Amino acid sequence: MTDSRDSFGDQQDAALPRRTMARTAKLASLPLGIAGRAVGGWGRRLTGQSAEDVNAVLSAKAAEQLFEVLGTLKGGAMKFGQALSVFEAAVPEEFAAPYRDALTRLQSAAPPMPSRQTRRVLAEQLGRSWTQRFADFDDEPAAAASIGQVHRAVWHDGREVAVKVQYPGADEALRSDLRQLQRFSRLFQALVPGTEVKPLLAELAERMNEELDYRTEADNQRRFARAFSGDDNVLVPKVVASAPKVIVSEWVTGTPYSRIIADGTVEQRNAAGRLLAEFHYSSPARAHLLHSDPHPGNFMLLDDGRLCVIDFGAVANLPDGAPRALGVMMRLALEGKSQDLFELLRAEGFVRPEVGLDADDVYAWLLPLVAPLTDETFHFTRRWAQKQAMRMGDTRNKDFHIGRSLNLPPQWLLIHRVTAGAIGILCQLDAELPVRAIVERWQPGFAD
Repeated sequence: MTDSRDSFGDQQDAALPRRTMARTAKLASLPLGIAGRAVGGWGRRLTGQSAEDVNAVLSAKAAEQLFEVLGTLKGGAMKFGQALSVFEAAVPEEFAAPYRDALTRLQSAAPPMPSRQTRRVLAEQLGRSWTQRFADFDDEPAAAASIGQVHRAVWHDGREVAVKVQYPGADEALRSDLRQLQRFSRLFQALVPGTEVKPLLAELAERMNEELDYRTEADNQRRFARAFSGDDNVLVPKVVASAPKVIVSEWVTGTPYSRIIADGTVEQRNAAGRLLAEFHYSSPARAHLLHSDPHPGNFMLLDDGRLCVIDFGAVANLPDGAPRALGVMMRLALEGKSQDLFELLRAEGFVRPEVGLDADDVYAWLLPLVAPLTDETFHFTRRWAQKQAMRMGDTRNKDFHIGRSLNLPPQWLLIHRVTAGAIGILCQLDAELPVRAIVERWQPGFAD
């Protein structure tokens, strides 16, 4: 069935605007519209100027512009917005409200591509008789993300399935967006205090080809599904069929983490946090993989109490599991062995030979970050995240200069970013959980 929306969409390429000039102009509107009015003032506040000297009011209009540009462009722009969303917990409360809703919406919302275009992709990927493989197929997408959208369907054997279809032109849009976003990295830095935006964009660009080939994603999902098969706490939907631009997997219904963050009960928040932490720390040991796209849109809490994980486009291979040095660093920090910790950080490349740093200063910088491991349970809150961000972002603070003097070795970048993202979600959940016991069980080097 054809309607006016289909023909209009085909004419305007509504699913994914691909013309480089048009996309660049939209992205350029962000610094023009936000920088002077909001982000500039916010950035000056974060670097220590008094509230009286800056405009601390972030308008809802600016937030809507952020959503409209990053969301409607999809591609790398939306993927970047999703990556930013998990760090929202670190934003000072008086600034965060207008942006919180906009960033949350980026986790799962984007304008759909026309049904005619969807069916064209399915025919190209699954064959001209693709409809015979389904008992039923809903043309209306159930969800949309950065480079694809998901449709609910029934497989020919009666199983309910999720059909993920990649937007035509996603590869071109992704590359163009990430190039342009890198130009504006300093602007976006103010949105996520305490987080390095430039390396995040570089990593997204480096992993781009993996995410564009759905066959790689399907293989990742199969490996996770095997590793957690029959698990009491985690469900990974099984892959039913796959092609370069289409994945068919089992349909799962649950409560998205974004909804739990918005209005979940204390019990739901704590359960969701515990399950996420368990999955994050156990995956390298159980699957020799690390799910590397931590934002609330990729996690659901099921009615039976399990965590459902979706979207395996960004996955790190860890054939030897999590690095043992990470657990040793945590343990040395908790034991107060500043000199041993300093030597290990230097051996791993965090402290460059030519940089003159004091072991006790580095220890003092790192100690607050292992606070979650000091007691049997830890309450992850936005206030705690904000305190850490302000500590590292205030130029008057000694910790700011210590942090800027440390190096983040390339082999540690992904683990650092994913762990920070997972902690961001825990703080958004306002979850209290026994994180120390989880780390003791799964992180090599910590309990030695």
